[in-house]
Amino acid sequence: MSIPDFPEPGVIFRDVTSVLQDPDGLKLSIDEMQKFVKEVDCDVICGTESRGFIFGMPIAYNLHKAFVPIRKKGKLPRETISASYELEYGEAEVEIHKDAIQPGQKVVLVDDLIATGGTIEACARLIEELGGEVTRIVFLMELAGLKGREKLANYDVKSVICYEGK
Repeated sequence: MSIPDFPEPGVIFRDVTSVLQDPDGLKLSIDEMQKFVKEVDCDVICGTESRGFIFGMPIAYNLHKAFVPIRKKGKLPRETISASYELEYGEAEVEIHKDAIQPGQKVVLVDDLIATGGTIEACARLIEELGGEVTRIVFLMELAGLKGREKLANYDVKSVICYEGK
């Protein structure tokens, strides 16, 4: 579902709650994203706050992989590293526990949506700073008109659904 002028005027927010509220839609979404994860070697699945948790956790569970949350600044209790990034409507910062990824671990990043690519690019930088290798980035939806895939050109990016617009 598309919500105009949220969280700010001029932004169209793509809401996944309608998918989550439909048992068949939820199962299909997770199953299709999971297919992309199964195609690559990975030790850990990282999900971004908060919708990346919704999709990443069941995929990690199903594939018997570790799950690591990447959260907004100030939400994790132990020592962290952080990365800042620009959103289409401002700036933000994400953090990961400093011991969450071990050098050499292969990581798949999962999120619900790619727009400008800023959030997930910052998450990839965190994983790499800890010595991990991002083997794939998986999204449920892609807003191709916002050109986020260009920001992630150095990564293997897959999306289940691609909207040509913004």
